[in-house]
Amino acid sequence: MRVLVLGAGFGGLELTTRLSEEFGNDVEVVLIDQADGFVFGFSKLDVMFGRTGAEAVHHPYRDLVKPGVRFIQTTIRAIDPTALSVQTDAGDFESDLMVVALGADLDPGATPGLVEVGHEFYTVGGAFALRNVLAGFEGGRVIVGVTSTPFKCPPAPSETALLLHEYLSERGLRDRSEISLVMPLPVPIPPSPAASEALLEAFSQRNINWHPGQLIRELDPTGRVARFADGTELPFDLFLGVPTHRVPAVVAESGMTVDGWIPVNPLTLETAYPGVFAVGDVTSVGTPKAGVFSERQAGVAADRIIAIIRGGIGTSEYDGYGTCYLEFGHDEVARVEVRFASGQPPVGTYDSPSQVLAAEKAEFGASRIQRWFGRAWTTLPEPH
Repeated sequence: MRVLVLGAGFGGLELTTRLSEEFGNDVEVVLIDQADGFVFGFSKLDVMFGRTGAEAVHHPYRDLVKPGVRFIQTTIRAIDPTALSVQTDAGDFESDLMVVALGADLDPGATPGLVEVGHEFYTVGGAFALRNVLAGFEGGRVIVGVTSTPFKCPPAPSETALLLHEYLSERGLRDRSEISLVMPLPVPIPPSPAASEALLEAFSQRNINWHPGQLIRELDPTGRVARFADGTELPFDLFLGVPTHRVPAVVAESGMTVDGWIPVNPLTLETAYPGVFAVGDVTSVGTPKAGVFSERQAGVAADRIIAIIRGGIGTSEYDGYGTCYLEFGHDEVARVEVRFASGQPPVGTYDSPSQVLAAEKAEFGASRIQRWFGRAWTTLPEPH
């Protein structure tokens, strides 16, 4: 029995761990990813704002040693969901069961002017490169802006604006700077009114300009203005953008997508193709595109796959639950717990920023690295 897992993010790592725990060497699990290591989304901000180094947050897949699991770093060229097989630069692989967890690709070039005169902070490379850009910034007008929907980790632009305020304040540049946050959402975190209210209050206290319900369609390299979808313009000296998200091209070419993403049974994560599951950002399951949701979906898919391998019928169902941590700066973190039930409005709770929750967030990261890679890791940033 062979299980192919495409993508080694939150979903792929959790799923392969579950299968290894259940079957050991009795089931062959092949995990494929083109990257050489894993980086938490929140770690990108830590590097970007000089709180830690790039090497400290990079977790090499070569350290992934689990019974029954074989990691292959290669590029997937074609996916055949009917034959449950893939073509890669490392050869072709067939399987009995397949899980697509390839996430969302980011396309800065889809927004005119973004590559030429702006910066994006959603890819690992983009966020890491911004460390030097920010270090050389001497103040001015900064826009943190979203260029398309849907986008991963909806709280991240708000966190970036708050951390930028702290960063510029510590460097003595805040008085000569202006920070504007442009998002397509009516409030920062729609599923949690309390979290949105707290963020809006934080923006007000820090003089961060809030532009809700707006998408940035293009940047004018000559005039250095960002142009909103409604034609409004906002000048900038530094632009930090959330680039266009789309399904990886190899997934689109496989024929699995509808309206740009892979549709799945929202309770079982099964696709329309027998034996093929999909989890995380690559799907249209109805929850935010964030790692914690992908991880929980992977647990359900793992339970279902375990039942299939054992000749039974799986009963585990996805409940749409997730916990997100929000950086407010000054080493304080808030927490939002939310549940997205199919056909119902999301409900959630909010816990105010504290250093206790900052420690809990650190433990969240450390526990995943221990579980997935079998080693200790501290997520506490360097003193600053």
